[in-house]
Formats: sequence, C-alpha cells, structure tokens
Amino acid sequence: MLICVKPKFDELSYRQKWLTDEKTMAYNQKWGGTIPFPKEKWESWYERWIINPDRKFYAYLYSEEEKDYVGEISYHYDESYDEMIASVIIDDAYRHHGYGKAGLRLLCDQASKMGYRSICDDIAIDNPSVSMFLKEGFYEVFRNDSIIMVRKEL
Repeated sequence: MLICVKPKFDELSYRQKWLTDEKTMAYNQKWGGTIPFPKEKWESWYERWIINPDRKFYAYLYSEEEKDYVGEISYHYDESYDEMIASVIIDDAYRHHGYGKAGLRLLCDQASKMGYRSICDDIAIDNPSVSMFLKEGFYEVFRNDSIIMVRKEL
C-alpha cells in the first residue's frame, strides 16, 4: 500500500537525494538532468510548498511494503499554460514496481478533492513515462519538438 506523507523539514534530505541522483533524474535530461537542492533553499521551499501551498500540493510516497519513501508527487499552477501541472518522481531503486502509477492516481485524487477539474503534465518528448500517463486516462493535448502535453479530466 502506498500513502501520501507531508514531509517534515528535516526529511527534505530525501528530496535532495532524488533531485541530485543521476539515475532518478534521467528522465529530466531534456531540462538539464539533476537539480541542485542545497540546504540553504530548504526553508523558503518548505514555506511555499508545505506551510503555505497556494495552488500547490506536495507529498512523499511512503510504501508500507518497502517501509520507505519511494518518491514524491506534486502539482502546481503554471501561469504560462493556465493549468495545474503534475509531477511524479520515483526513486530509481523503486521503479517498475507500480509506484509511479499508484502515485499518479493519488495525485489525481488529491487534485479532484481540491476542486480542480483537470490536471496536465508537459513530458519531455523522449520520456517513456508518457505511456503511464496515457494508461491512467490522460490524453495528448499537443506535442512539439520538446514536449508532449497530456491532460486528464478529473
């Protein structure tokens, strides 16, 4: 079973680990790969995403089977698209166990509970996770040389 957990401040070390791990962030090569998340940024990030999350949601995915955090899910409002944009990151060590699909379902349920009517993701054109989104009821809105935009009505 997979559950959403709001991380405690000192647990941001998991997010730091995932964002800086080349294997976990391999899907992000189109946008530069790994993402620095130094401790100096934790306080402002935590304030915006956890304490006062205006049109945002963020949670770790905790697997009772693994007895560990296996990834993170989030969404945020993107002004350029005028859409809620989803994000699912699964630790490379836990990929191909169904956690991405389960996390995406939890994320969609959360967005629906908050009253959002749809959720999107702009997936890099070479990212194989697009098939997971399509299998979970998302449909392709458009594509260009860089991205495939997918949406799901909630």
